[in-house]
Amino acid sequence: MTTDAPETEVVTSWKVACDGSGPGLGHPRVWLQIPRDKGWVECGYCDKRFVHQEFAGKAT
Repeated sequence: MTTDAPETEVVTSWKVACDGSGPGLGHPRVWLQIPRDKGWVECGYCDKRFVHQEFAGKAT
């Protein structure tokens, strides 16, 4: 059985909110801070990755 890779979203803000907006009930809304040296952060609930636009397309 295979699973789909977690979603990745390119964002313009260094602070993002995630509520698992997929099918079903999702998860509680959490606020995530993207580290400026790393350029991305993953949600602890759904593993969605938020990448700041300055780091989009760069290897992580």
